Amino acid sequence: MTAGEIQSDAADAGAPAARGTVSSFGDRLAEQVVRRQSQIVLGLDPDPALLWPHALELVGGADDESAPPAVRAARAVAIHCGLVLAAVAEHCVAVKLQLACFERLGAPGWRALTEVIQSARAAGLLVIADAKRGDIDVSARAYAQGFLGTTPSPFGAIPGLGVDAMTVSPWLGSDSLTPFIDVARESGRGLFVLVRNSNPGAVELQEQLVADGSLSELVARMVSTLGAAGVGQHGLADVGAVVGATAPERLSRLRELMPTTVFLLPGIGAQGGRVDDLAPVFTAGVAGGIITVSRGIVHAHRMTGGDPGVAAGREAARLREQAWRLAA
Repeated sequence: MTAGEIQSDAADAGAPAARGTVSSFGDRLAEQVVRRQSQIVLGLDPDPALLWPHALELVGGADDESAPPAVRAARAVAIHCGLVLAAVAEHCVAVKLQLACFERLGAPGWRALTEVIQSARAAGLLVIADAKRGDIDVSARAYAQGFLGTTPSPFGAIPGLGVDAMTVSPWLGSDSLTPFIDVARESGRGLFVLVRNSNPGAVELQEQLVADGSLSELVARMVSTLGAAGVGQHGLADVGAVVGATAPERLSRLRELMPTTVFLLPGIGAQGGRVDDLAPVFTAGVAGGIITVSRGIVHAHRMTGGDPGVAAGREAARLREQAWRLAA
């Protein structure tokens, strides 16, 4: 579906559909992409040792110096992420939060994560949890409830993080993914399944030949099947795929196997991927792919000098224009 066809519905993106039904994640994303004219996803992978200087200045004064290191580091991480969001959110459709970078700080890190999610929502962004979870059905449902839904208890329902989508691993098979899909669809949320990752070692498993093509192609077929029941009116499924921008030679084939799947595309910038190589992704429309960039935006000032916020905003705007021109 073209940008113009999606445009008529974009004003209501994210709102529940009529008659009490829920808008599909594919529709919500498509409308967000058109409304913001962007396919850029801000990746936040905060390292307490590599925060913007101003974040450290804002952590607190002498009264906070007695707090444990994890508390102070988590506070600095939350401030840093807030500064980055303020600098670049207008150029993005979503934020992707690398859960490991928050979880390593313990309970304070989890509190920082919830604060960053709130800041991203206030900026009008969809929130993707880069969690890469995957387990047998009972554990999968627990993960899904914790990130995408609620957990029933004798004391009342316990809300999860409430992110809009999360990354999941397919390596335990389709029955490990269906609990995530069931919980996500209840509230118009989505998934991104690891299909062909951006790291060099991905070829060691994901490009190994099986009965009918490579292992990544086998997973792609599974993703397409699982997402078929969740295709929205804009032609995009609620089960997406993580496909690395560092393997552009695989994009056409994976798009052929997943014609209605949204591709989450890591690897631009620091890992060597190029926006100009992503054209095959957008045969599914302007929202057929969303491009996640982390270090390339957050640490842009290391290449250009000057204020980190100004440099990050400039780079996000450049990538946004480049991607939109390619996809439109």
